[in-house]
Amino acid sequence: MKEGRRGIQGGEKTSEGERTKSGEFGREEAMERSSGELGRQASWGLEDAPGLWAMASLPLIPAWPLPLASSAFTLLLGALTSLFLWYCYRLGSQDVQALEAGSRAGGGRGEPGGCSEAGRPSPGSPGESGEGPRTEGLVSRRLRAYARRYSWAGMGRVRRAAQGGPCPGGGPGVLGIQRPGLLFLPDLPSAPFVPRDAQRHDVELLESSFPAILRDFGAVSWDFSGTTPLPRGWSPPLAPGCYQLLLYQAGRCQPNNCRRCPGAYRALRGLRSFMSANTFGNAGFSVLLPGVRLEGRCGPTNARVRCHLGLKIPPGCELVVGGEPQCWAEGHCLLVDDSFLHTVAHNGAPEDGPRVIFIVDLWHPNVAGAERQALDFVFAPDL
Repeated sequence: MKEGRRGIQGGEKTSEGERTKSGEFGREEAMERSSGELGRQASWGLEDAPGLWAMASLPLIPAWPLPLASSAFTLLLGALTSLFLWYCYRLGSQDVQALEAGSRAGGGRGEPGGCSEAGRPSPGSPGESGEGPRTEGLVSRRLRAYARRYSWAGMGRVRRAAQGGPCPGGGPGVLGIQRPGLLFLPDLPSAPFVPRDAQRHDVELLESSFPAILRDFGAVSWDFSGTTPLPRGWSPPLAPGCYQLLLYQAGRCQPNNCRRCPGAYRALRGLRSFMSANTFGNAGFSVLLPGVRLEGRCGPTNARVRCHLGLKIPPGCELVVGGEPQCWAEGHCLLVDDSFLHTVAHNGAPEDGPRVIFIVDLWHPNVAGAERQALDFVFAPDL
């Protein structure tokens, strides 16, 4: 029995050895077949053409040399960077041009210190294409830049204004007579004339400075005949018979004129709501000769109120704002929302002399402090 078990065990060991040897022989045979095939590849002939064609049809992806790939990527990155810089340059140039155009058309250079009364159509009004859409886009971009730096808090009305929200009633202002050409701030109380109490401090300060401001005008005055060259500091007439000398023009101080008018400049420095850092802000003397009538027009925004201090008011002078007639009085202020259609006339005789007023642009009393700060940023005069 023991010998039988050993025989069986021996048989099992033998069979295992045979399987091991047969596996090794199988591997050697496979290697020999592979060597044979590789050897036959050296002597391929026409009969092997179908196989070669099948192998050639396989997609070949050659390895890309690393230095060449780095050079190509660098060139592509440089081209994309140059294209991006060019686009930024073009976009910035268009923004500056749009802001300058908007400032000229509605901010003040064309209609600053009192000859906003001149009958020029504002941008976006009938008869002139203006810069409306481009300027709206610029205002929106500037407002987003302000919000990133500060906050959107309290910016609801300004945001709607930047998006070009409609005037009251979905049309061109109240009964079609309020047409701000550049910026309409919604939900502001709208009236052609604003009560004095709305800007009591600034009104009282200007009226108390009346003697000093009148003396300053006497120091810079001339005959206004138009036959002699304009004296230093006076702007070219924007309409026949309408002259102005500005202490602030589109939010920029005019140092030479301020030095020549110390009383007026001192009064401006004491005002609380003067738009002195905004392209909508102007201050200076406005002169209108007898027999001159300036047809109706609208100012650039309803966010400001123009304060007219009467200096020399002859008989026959008239101001009509939003269909409501008014007249100036010497030594007294008149608050006007010039976003309403307004007309100015001097119907007096030549011997009566010119009408002279001192005009200052103030913030509308219902524009909040946060809104003023945002609009000063958007319409900064240094752009």
